[in-house]
Amino acid sequence: MSPVLSGVLQLIALIAALVLVYRPLGDYMAAVYTSDKHLRGEKLLYRLIGADPSAEMRWPAYLRGVLAFSAMSLLFLYLLQRAQGVLPHSLSLGFHAISPDQAFNTAASFVANTNWQSYSGEQSMGHAVQTLGLAVQNFVSAAVGMAVAVALVRGFARSRTGELGNFWADLVRGTIRILIPISVIGALILVACGSIQNFSGIHGIGQLAGGTQQVNGGAVASQEVIKELGTNGGGYFNANSAHPFENPNAFTNLFEIFLILVIPFALTRTFGKLVGNVKQGYAILAAMGVIWLGFTVLMMWTEFAHHGAALQAAGGALEGKEQRFGIGATSIFATSTTLTSTGAVDGFHSSFTGFGGGIAMLGMMLGEIAPGGVGSGIYGMLVMAVIAVFIAGLMVGRTPEYLGKKIGTREIKLAACYILITPTLVLGFTAVSMVMHTPPNSILNGAANSVNDSGAHGFSEVLYAYTSGANNNGSAFAGLNANTQWYNTTIGLAMLLGRFLPMVFVLALAGSLAEQKPVPETAGTLRTEKPLFAGLLVGAIIIITGLTYFPALALGPMAEGLS
Repeated sequence: MSPVLSGVLQLIALIAALVLVYRPLGDYMAAVYTSDKHLRGEKLLYRLIGADPSAEMRWPAYLRGVLAFSAMSLLFLYLLQRAQGVLPHSLSLGFHAISPDQAFNTAASFVANTNWQSYSGEQSMGHAVQTLGLAVQNFVSAAVGMAVAVALVRGFARSRTGELGNFWADLVRGTIRILIPISVIGALILVACGSIQNFSGIHGIGQLAGGTQQVNGGAVASQEVIKELGTNGGGYFNANSAHPFENPNAFTNLFEIFLILVIPFALTRTFGKLVGNVKQGYAILAAMGVIWLGFTVLMMWTEFAHHGAALQAAGGALEGKEQRFGIGATSIFATSTTLTSTGAVDGFHSSFTGFGGGIAMLGMMLGEIAPGGVGSGIYGMLVMAVIAVFIAGLMVGRTPEYLGKKIGTREIKLAACYILITPTLVLGFTAVSMVMHTPPNSILNGAANSVNDSGAHGFSEVLYAYTSGANNNGSAFAGLNANTQWYNTTIGLAMLLGRFLPMVFVLALAGSLAEQKPVPETAGTLRTEKPLFAGLLVGAIIIITGLTYFPALALGPMAEGLS
């Protein structure tokens, strides 16, 4: 079978699997967030944290819950890393305390659902930190994103009230009823297919060329499944999902792509159910699907393009690809992980063709909304829908409306602030890093001095790093030494600001919408469930992103691809 045909067949199989679970999973999640019953284990958790799950919250109270929980998570994970030297399964295996700047960067990364790693997992983090710290944050950071998304949907669905539900109930239900059950099933599948799940130490394994390689064990399968399902992305091993212990074969590779996409796509069905109109969910799904499929096909085309004798002989751009999976599967993984906020990789994006690396970067620059991260994808797409109906209103000279709510001055200001945050962080930090040249003993050392490649590719490494951090993705271009005080600190700040500042505007928008009274539909109302609106939404996303990032892309991946 030709590599191209193999990639196409895998893409078709993936789409079929997503279609199969779309409706039941979306309906189930809608039932979870609308249920008035609490499980026994949930009641125990509510008593432990002193929360009343039935108490409704207005948006400031909901935001305080998000920020308080995330701040405590950040502090706990930071202290856990600093104390690693005295934890079980750490010092005895050679793992010592993490340095302050790297501990901050890692804590910010996992709490922000980014999972950017400036360290090698198997050489830096012991079993205690991996399971009690990083794996736990993989669950709860994803649940926080889902909770914020549901709060925004309630803002559209409710009227004449500022109440958006209860953050603590949404957090606990998302974790216990959605993420944990799917993760248990997924972990069993990965173990059955060859992923490891243990707490063993370091073993010496013989190599074909002679000598031995030191390989660490760990509870890999359980962390692998939630890193994909929760669109987290941090690898137990430095090779991430290209490592055979994390991703043993072609089937598990396709299964992990499925895990990355399944909840973000299914949340569009949940959205339609909660607002009482599933066609609205289908419109959002269509916009997400068109962008994801378009990027995937474009990525496969760039990586299969036969330019030059070497590529013709190999059948495509094989550099940076895991040969167990092939070019097609690696291309699907790359677009899926960068169009969501996952960051897991089964190949090295820096080794892709110039245009291929640019496509991966552009997927993050869109805001990771096609289908986006768990929770963050749907609320990001809904904010863009608000922008799209505003543009449509300007075209026809009519007050814009969306789902029966008027989009006025307050709403459009909040949406505009949302879409400006990430570009400001990405372009600002990239510019400062590229012009900064510091002496070796300076605390700022490690900005431009950390770039190992010259020219357009070197610029792309820095641009990709801040794009990944601010968009809460976590993947990286190889060649950038990010484990410096400068990059650990600034990327850590980009991750925190890029995660929680948008949530402020999302929840404020939800509160503003919930307070409105519904606007009756008339003959002049824009039909936002129709293909025309889905097309307008896609166009608005592409144009806004293009105008924002085109100069930076022209200096980096486009210049490299045309050279």
